[in-house]
Amino acid sequence: MNHVIYLLLRRLRMPLITLIVVYSVSIIGFVLIPGMDDQGNPWRMSFFHATYFVSFMGSTIGFGEIPYPFTDAQRMWALVTIYATVVSWLYGIGSTLAAFQEPVFGRMMRRRSFAGEVSRFQEPFYLICGYGVTGSVIVSKLARRDIRTVVVDIAQDRLDALEMDNLPIRVPGLCADAALPDVLDDAGIQHDKCIGVLALTNNDNVNLAIAIASKLLTPDRMVISRTESSVTTSNLESFGTDLVVDPFRSYAQYLALTAHSPYKHLVYDWLINPTHRPLSSAYKETRGRWIICGFGRFGQALYEEFRADDVPITLIDPQTKSRQPDCDLIIGVGTEAVTLQAAGIEDAVGIIAGTNNDADNLSIIMTALALNPKLVTVVRQNIHANRLVFDRSGADFVMEPGRIIANRILASIKSPLLPVFIQELLDHNDVWAHTLLNRMSNEVGDSELESWSLTVGETDAPAVIQMLNDGDRVRLIHLMKDPRDRLQVLDCFALLMRRTGEVQLQPGELNELMPGDELLFCGTTEAYRQMQWTISNFNMLHYVLKGDDASNNLLSRLLKKRDC
Repeated sequence: MNHVIYLLLRRLRMPLITLIVVYSVSIIGFVLIPGMDDQGNPWRMSFFHATYFVSFMGSTIGFGEIPYPFTDAQRMWALVTIYATVVSWLYGIGSTLAAFQEPVFGRMMRRRSFAGEVSRFQEPFYLICGYGVTGSVIVSKLARRDIRTVVVDIAQDRLDALEMDNLPIRVPGLCADAALPDVLDDAGIQHDKCIGVLALTNNDNVNLAIAIASKLLTPDRMVISRTESSVTTSNLESFGTDLVVDPFRSYAQYLALTAHSPYKHLVYDWLINPTHRPLSSAYKETRGRWIICGFGRFGQALYEEFRADDVPITLIDPQTKSRQPDCDLIIGVGTEAVTLQAAGIEDAVGIIAGTNNDADNLSIIMTALALNPKLVTVVRQNIHANRLVFDRSGADFVMEPGRIIANRILASIKSPLLPVFIQELLDHNDVWAHTLLNRMSNEVGDSELESWSLTVGETDAPAVIQMLNDGDRVRLIHLMKDPRDRLQVLDCFALLMRRTGEVQLQPGELNELMPGDELLFCGTTEAYRQMQWTISNFNMLHYVLKGDDASNNLLSRLLKKRDC
């Protein structure tokens, strides 16, 4: 606040000096000019009377000659000082309004207000640096779970979008450079309620600076960063960044599952991607030769993942330096039919349009489908504003880096056990994944599949701990009962249970829970909300276990007597 006051005083230096001088001269004049009392004797104003008179005269509040009527000389001086003080006030007020309207003053006031609001937070929050596609998706999803966030972005139009977004909870935003430590400090990076810092800008150097500052200021705090450079990825991982998301590498791993394990791919897709693909998409042929158009960072990541799984590849790229010893290279872009035919489009099972030009990518997909309608098509979307066109393109997969990063980060935040389950998933065969997928489909149908983790402890499940301390047995099935009707089961099931480091996939519903157990569930959003009631409210859990109300108030006793 001292900076704001300093700036205001500096801008108002001349108006303040003018007011002081005019008032001083006016007061001295009234003290020196002789007057006359009611007895006709000479009388002079004291400094108190002179100050009082000039104060209400100069501010045009009113006018009265005190304590005695003025002489002509005093009235002449009052006439002069009226105009002098009014003009000086107009000068001062105009300068003040101009100072308030200065952009720098407005930015400082907004920043001070932002820092004050963040400092008053009493609930956990995430610091989001960057409000592009990735940041907006994450903030929106967390807000729907009543999780607080704070946003810093260097572009004012993105902060304007934040204000206009219809979010269920208030999200403070600041337009500033998140790479500066003092900005991060104002945004709450050292706040004891800050539980994580997400570096999501489109500049790798800025993300690196944010991650370094966070690890230096608060070493134990979770840091998640996006990156589009292998060098930055290695740098971020070298000092303990908790999660580094490279959209090209992540999507390459995602697509590689499609080529050799379609059911495992679809399980992964349902758990990670909110707008997951339908179950019927798993029956489309994906085993065979794939064509990759574009050998940039995305194409290189795809090549490495596909070759690791022995998937046959044909590359299309205008640069001869893209040639690889173990696959064919066709020189071109892929937008022409002759190029795709030379790559063997007729007998390929899939094509990936992965250049950095959206128009070229759409043209590749349209031309390829005209030549082979049975193709599995993957198209890379570089510009978010083109989303409407890509949604209508008919491609099986649309790769948009911002949303890929958002989905990976959200999965990690919402369900810390999800990476453990996915690793276990990769170690099982596709038949096992098919069975699991059918069970998921029975629970949610085509609706969004939600996943969530909880630890049997005071923080996540206080009601369960209280019940266990009272000597009651709480089984896994009890958590999946509807707290409104214990005879009904929620649309969810347990994917994983970890106890003392031992992992059990799809644990039995009759397993008795113990303090410290870690559980991963999947199901509908409504099931997640109802389960939160059960594990947090002792009365709810008591009803689910025993079928009666645990409360002992007067109304409860009267109702019990009536039922008897």
